[in-house]
Amino acid sequence: MADQNYDYDVLVIGAGPGGYVAAIRAAQLGLKTACAESRETLGGTCLNVGCIPSKAMLHASEYFEAASGGAMKAMGIEVSPKLNLDTMHAQRRDAVEGLTKGVAFLFKKNKIDWKSGHATFQDAHTVKVGDETVTAKNVVIATGSSVTPLPNVEVDNAKGVVVDSTGALELPKVPKKMVVIGGGVIGLELGSVWRRLGAEVTVVEFLDQLLPGMDGDVRKEAGKIFKKQGMELKLSHKVTGCTVKGKKATLTVEPSQGGEAETIEADCVLVSIGRKPNTEGLGLDAIGLETNERGQIETDHEFRTAVDGVWAIGDVIPGPMLAHKAEDEGIAVAENIAGQTGIVNHDVIPSVVYTWPEIAGVGLTEEQAKGKGKVKVGKFPMLANSRAKTNHEPDGFVKVIADAETDRVLGVWCIASVAGTMIAQAAQAMEFGATSEDIAYTCHAHPTHSEAIKEAAMAVTSKPIHI
Repeated sequence: MADQNYDYDVLVIGAGPGGYVAAIRAAQLGLKTACAESRETLGGTCLNVGCIPSKAMLHASEYFEAASGGAMKAMGIEVSPKLNLDTMHAQRRDAVEGLTKGVAFLFKKNKIDWKSGHATFQDAHTVKVGDETVTAKNVVIATGSSVTPLPNVEVDNAKGVVVDSTGALELPKVPKKMVVIGGGVIGLELGSVWRRLGAEVTVVEFLDQLLPGMDGDVRKEAGKIFKKQGMELKLSHKVTGCTVKGKKATLTVEPSQGGEAETIEADCVLVSIGRKPNTEGLGLDAIGLETNERGQIETDHEFRTAVDGVWAIGDVIPGPMLAHKAEDEGIAVAENIAGQTGIVNHDVIPSVVYTWPEIAGVGLTEEQAKGKGKVKVGKFPMLANSRAKTNHEPDGFVKVIADAETDRVLGVWCIASVAGTMIAQAAQAMEFGATSEDIAYTCHAHPTHSEAIKEAAMAVTSKPIHI
């Protein structure tokens, strides 16, 4: 039962991966719970226009490219695929509908009240949702993030010429020429989709390597792989202007450190330079809650904000903007509100790029680890892995970084067709404080891609078998 002074024990603002998970866990713990969401469907950016639909398009486009040649032809399978983009979009929308309806079912199952509308604080325990006013003993801010705009480049998804990640999922036809502004995860994933389906893709990245924040070896190898796949990479460049005429865009591009500008024409421009926390319109000033210089809400390790009774999780607080990070925080904040102990180890949050091959990592990069002390590093190429060899998947490697004195694993990075699945083993090992020797002496099934993690761990102490 809710505290008699309030309508609810917990009101969660936002029904994305962090918010809906927090609401479900709170309800499971016996707390009377409501969740406010301004979208017509639950699931937030991830389920509606982010993680889920992009993976549906990535998976479908992988099949199309495989059927067009490459590994299938090398294995004796020759076909001539025909693209039905309308059907490809339909299966994406079907996946989204099924999963968002699944969250709605879970809300009903757990007796969570879904409050439809935009939420604005009136005070720390009173929130206006649409035309309704709701009170709660605890309010959890889980409003997620939105696309970071780029000065001088106006996004108009309806026209389909200059788009953000949402618009890039809905293109009605394959563009002949696509320019991706930003060489991060989202740009490379969606750029990969349309390249596979026939677009000429150019990636413009301000820094000198793709995938900012990832391990240096991974960034260099990724650049080689994407070039080999046919992407044009303009590294150390920035976009300073964009004009649209009809169905064409003309970009002005120049070196990041200054130099002669050039123009690039494109049928479609994807702006993907990052995301920013969604805090505008929440009425944070009404409760005296300020954001930091990055627009984020600061919390303590239990996810409490500076205002009593107000909590925050997910993309609106510091840390990587990842759905699984938000989910874990959603569980933890609900357990903390219920008087239990909810903990998230932010040092062990895996990240994955769902391109081909996949790119994944957890823990420290080699550069970060060396900044903290002496390390040992082991690498193993996927070319020497028997399963990757038989599957015609030679690109990539696994890299294990360990403390030179204790042998404790500090980070694992890999590029492989199933890197996103492989990284879970590394994350679990690190969560329990494993050493490279622990991984090296753990029996791995043969033949599997995961044997590359074992071999990389063995390479930390210079004893790999297959290289």
